[in-house]
Amino acid sequence: MPQVYAETFEQIELAESFGLELCWFTEHHFIEDGYLPNFVPVAAAAAARTSTIRFSTDICLMPFRHPVRLAEDLAILDNISNGRMELGVGMGYAAHEFDGFGIPRSRRVSLTEEGLDILRLAWSREPFSYEGKRYTFKDLRVTPDPVQSEGPPLWIAATSPAGARRAARYDTHLLPQGPKAAVLDPWVAALAEDGRDPGDKRVGIIRGVFVTDDVERDWAPIAEAERYRRQVYVGLIKASGDHQPRPKAERPDIPLNPLVWTVGDVDHCVTELTELIVSHGITDLVTWGGPPGLPPSIMNRSLERFSTQVIPRVRASVR
Repeated sequence: MPQVYAETFEQIELAESFGLELCWFTEHHFIEDGYLPNFVPVAAAAAARTSTIRFSTDICLMPFRHPVRLAEDLAILDNISNGRMELGVGMGYAAHEFDGFGIPRSRRVSLTEEGLDILRLAWSREPFSYEGKRYTFKDLRVTPDPVQSEGPPLWIAATSPAGARRAARYDTHLLPQGPKAAVLDPWVAALAEDGRDPGDKRVGIIRGVFVTDDVERDWAPIAEAERYRRQVYVGLIKASGDHQPRPKAERPDIPLNPLVWTVGDVDHCVTELTELIVSHGITDLVTWGGPPGLPPSIMNRSLERFSTQVIPRVRASVR
């Protein structure tokens, strides 16, 4: 693990040197391979080693975070990074994580929504009081103040129409993790109902991208690692009781599934990513830094080509 973290920080510095603008951290708990359980110390170390790249999460599991403590953590990170922090939240689904923290899964919606309320109050630069179902505070002033005037920008992950409407209700950016008809379309409709312009918001996804001129030679070890990652996620979903057979039109490799990769030469990657971005209104696209079980540095050559050869052409195509 020390090597994994060391190579991760080197890769983040490399990404910044290539002109990349975003670095997102994910979160899961009690996973055998050491999957990142806490983005805060990693973001702090990465922020201290960089100067321009922004940091966020896809996602921070809100039910497992005390919102006042999280507000303090993000405020400190915003100061360390001089205003480069954002936060993407979700309510979680993995049954073993809720069991591990001793939190009933039935509380995940209320813990997430009250947490979002409290984050914004905590970053208001004024004392606040709050009385909810899960949290109560009286005349609380959270310090330090974040650098960004309204605090780090917020994102909400959504896998369903209910999640999409939640993102619209809280007026956050969107992390769609489901079919367009089930997530993006309801979110756009909910914003439009209130007279808000979806174009004022950001839509972000994780999309694996591997740039290579020899797919047969270079992709095999990464494909094996991705098969393992998919097995882990499928196991978590099944154990949660959320797993339902999908109709053929909504097979697991839907375009917004973060386990789907774009793999091929520069022309192929430009074509596929441009189509995805245009068809779904994507504003922020982040690729995986390293497959599980492999050193992050295995992705560095592809990351360089993605940054210098693919992104400029994609940007030119979607303008």
